[in-house]
Amino acid sequence: MPTTPSHTGRVAVVTGAAGGFGTTISLELARRGADIIAVDLKAAEATVSAVHGIGRKGIALQADLADPEQVEAITGDMLGFAGHVDILVNNAGVFPFRDIWELDFAEWKRIQAINLDSQFLMAKAVMGSMRESSWGRIVNLASNSLGLAVPNMVPYMAAKGGVVGFTRALATDLAPHGITVNAICPTASSTPGGQDFIGDEVLHAVAEMQAIKRIGTATDIVGAVCFLSSDDCAFMTGQTIVADGGLMRV
Repeated sequence: MPTTPSHTGRVAVVTGAAGGFGTTISLELARRGADIIAVDLKAAEATVSAVHGIGRKGIALQADLADPEQVEAITGDMLGFAGHVDILVNNAGVFPFRDIWELDFAEWKRIQAINLDSQFLMAKAVMGSMRESSWGRIVNLASNSLGLAVPNMVPYMAAKGGVVGFTRALATDLAPHGITVNAICPTASSTPGGQDFIGDEVLHAVAEMQAIKRIGTATDIVGAVCFLSSDDCAFMTGQTIVADGGLMRV
């Protein structure tokens, strides 16, 4: 007998939804019954068009999520789309390599703002709605680089370490309201961003160090996102799942 899709009736906000992980996550959540609010610095209309093609509702919102004024400006649209938000997937981020000897404070702050501050701002924007319904799922994207010895990644790894700490602490504060907060650490993957910033040579080298010796793709983290944003995750919070083909083993 067919079962009801696991996310039917849920409204999911996905950041960084114009491509890569964000588009793939948005479409799979839609296939499982969720309506999608696709948020990105770039236009995410193509993602929303694909969501509509699946038969779900969706809107695209454009904002710099490191800017509190811009997040505030889209909050009304997010909450007004369906009257509530159930799921937040904090996927937006950048992963530049930066020589610590050349890194200045302005760039340090910008990398922290995009990768960490944006997650705080988006959580603050929607968690009140989750509290009202006594149900919510927040999934934050961190990085498996936290368990690796990778050079020239000081600001990135500092921010992603902050994501794990943020996840653990926020889970404690939101648990009384029926909201779970968890994180996922993906590996370097074959997405447009991964290829632009990392390159095929490094992606192949990373794959050779994994237990599963193939380059990661956006679809490799979707299952974890869907689990952590479902009813199946009701008793799991403050956790970090590593989905990287067995590169970082914890």
